[in-house]
Amino acid sequence: MLPDKPDQTGSMPSTAPRSLPGISLNQARHAALAAQGFGLRRADAPSRWPAMAKALDHIGLLQIDSVSALIRSHYLPLYSRLGAYSRAELDARTLAGKRRAYFEYWGHEASFLPMDWYRLFRWRMDSARQGRDIYGGLYRFAQENPQAVRDVLDRLRLDGPSPARALAPQEKKSGPWWGWTGTKQAMEYLFWTGEVTATRHGAFERTYGLPEQMLPANVLDAPVPEPEEARRLLMLESVKALGIATEPDLRDYFRLGPDESRRALAALAEAGVVEEVAVDGWKHSAWRLAGAGPGDYAALAPTALLSPFDSLVFNRDRTERLFGFRYRLEFYVPPEKRQFGYYVMPFLYRGHLVGRVDVRARRADSRLLVPAIHWEGTPGPAVHKALVAEVERLASWLDLTEIEWPAGYR
Repeated sequence: MLPDKPDQTGSMPSTAPRSLPGISLNQARHAALAAQGFGLRRADAPSRWPAMAKALDHIGLLQIDSVSALIRSHYLPLYSRLGAYSRAELDARTLAGKRRAYFEYWGHEASFLPMDWYRLFRWRMDSARQGRDIYGGLYRFAQENPQAVRDVLDRLRLDGPSPARALAPQEKKSGPWWGWTGTKQAMEYLFWTGEVTATRHGAFERTYGLPEQMLPANVLDAPVPEPEEARRLLMLESVKALGIATEPDLRDYFRLGPDESRRALAALAEAGVVEEVAVDGWKHSAWRLAGAGPGDYAALAPTALLSPFDSLVFNRDRTERLFGFRYRLEFYVPPEKRQFGYYVMPFLYRGHLVGRVDVRARRADSRLLVPAIHWEGTPGPAVHKALVAEVERLASWLDLTEIEWPAGYR
C-alpha cells in the first residue's frame, strides 16, 4: 500500500559508524526535499518573481533540454515547487532582455545559471580552449578549421548578435557532428569556450553574440577566482542544493571531475564549512553543511509532478538511494521497447516517489494526453485523488482545457 500520510523523521541508525554522525534515510530524504525548495508554500494564485527567485535560489540551475512533449523542461521545476506562476516572467529573467538575471552555459548539461555565477565558470571556458571539458568532436573541428572559427567571430563583431541560420543561411548540413553545419560547429565551440554567449528568442532559438555585446559590464568585470577556488564555490553550491549527498552526487550537480571534486570537498571540510555523515543504508558516506540541526530534517510531505530533468531526480542513482525509485529516460528508446512511456513524469506524493505519469500536450485541440499511469505499489484512494488533482492543475496552468485519461482510469 502506498502511503497516504507522511512518514516521520527517523531516529539515528544503529548501523552508523561511531566516528560519523548518523542520519536516517527519512532524515536524508527530508533534507533533500527542503534543500531543493519543496518546503516552500505552493500558491493558490500565480506566484510573483520574489517567490520564483527564492525557489531558484534553492536549486541554483535550470536544466535545458530540447524535448518539449509537454513544455520546455526548464519551466517545470518552479511549477513543481510553487504551483502556477508566470512563464513570461521566467522568460524575462532567463531568456533575454534588460531584466535577465540568468545566463546560459554548461552547468549540469545545458543550463540557465545565475548571472553572478558567470565568473565561477570562466575556468571551464578556459579549459575548453585547451581541449578539456568540451566534446572532442567540437574541439577537433576548431583545430582543423580555424578560419571558420575566425569568420564567425568577425561576423559577430561586425554585425552584432545573430542566430546561426542568419550567419550561413545557405550552408548545407555536414555529417561529422550531429549533422551540424560548419558554422554551427564553430558557434558551439565558441559558446563552450566563452568567446561567444547566447540568449533565447521566439521558438527557443539561440541568438549568439560576443560577451561584451550581451552581458552586463559588471558581470564581465567581476573578479575571476582561481580555478580551484571556483570549483570549491561550486561544490559548496552543490551541498546547499542537495542537502545531504555523497561526493559523486555533489560533483554531478555541476559535472566536476572526480579529482577536482575531492579536492574541493576536502578544502570545504578543512575550513569547517561541510561535515561528513553516515546515511542509513548508503554504502558510502555523505556530506552536509556543518552545524545542521533538527530543523534541517523536519518532515516534509510535498506532492507534485516532476520534470524528467528536475534537479531533485536528474541524478538517477541518488534518486534510487533516496526514494527507492528506479527512473530512466525512454525518449530515445524504440516505442516497442519502452516500459513506461515517452515523456514520463515522476509523481511525488507526500514526500515519496510513488508513480510515473506519461503525459503529452496536444495543443492543436487544447488537450493534455495521459497515455499511461504506472504505480510503484497499490495506491490508496487518497493517492488517486491527489494525482487527479495534480494533473488537472497542470493542465490548467498549461492552458489545456481537456484531459484524456488512460482507458478505464476514471
